[in-house]
Amino acid sequence: MWEMIFDDEFLNSIVKLITALILSGLIGFEREINKHSAGFRTHILVGVSSCLMMLLSINGFQEFMDSYDNVRFDPARIPSYVISGIGFLGAGTIIVNSGTIRGLTTAASIWAVAGLGLIVGNGMYREAFVTTIIILLSLVLLNKWERRIHRKNHHVMFEVRLSKQKEAALFLENVREFTVDIREFDIVKEEEYTKVKMYINAIDEKKRTNLYEWLLNQEDVHRIKLRFRS
Repeated sequence: MWEMIFDDEFLNSIVKLITALILSGLIGFEREINKHSAGFRTHILVGVSSCLMMLLSINGFQEFMDSYDNVRFDPARIPSYVISGIGFLGAGTIIVNSGTIRGLTTAASIWAVAGLGLIVGNGMYREAFVTTIIILLSLVLLNKWERRIHRKNHHVMFEVRLSKQKEAALFLENVREFTVDIREFDIVKEEEYTKVKMYINAIDEKKRTNLYEWLLNQEDVHRIKLRFRS
């Protein structure tokens, strides 16, 4: 009885599913420790499910094909739908905020994990392992390299609350004297104060520090809120 259940085809499918779980889990773990929206579980679900769809495409219709003559079947049809359909999940990880796009790398990793699941389901183990190594090296090493390149372009979101007596236009002109690029600003007048939001690209770290000190010394500035992005 057990030999009928655990035949060679079923054991081969189990090996493929476990391999897809391990490889997609490795990529998902890297996303998880960096606190991205799609992490360990999401990548495993995508990788294992893609592998399952590939197994369905290869083995699921064999009995039907054996029962009829002159039946044509394209095993690449289901995988093509998987690749195109996984885009909606990747799109859900992309966030656009204040002119900055976040989540593109995570969306790409989800799409890559789907591809890994498909080639594992097709039995291309060596290609899957090499691709996993390449993806992990890209996510880990290139991330550090990009941070070094952009370490001088430090993006800062300022939220400053000014007293009613302080002119917002004059305040912005004073900020520009610190050689900062104001990419976006928003001025909202409240009953007790004026709220100014600025998204700036500070060029020099010393000048950023000078800007912070200047803001702290302004009597008309009641509150300063910073959010850093690099």
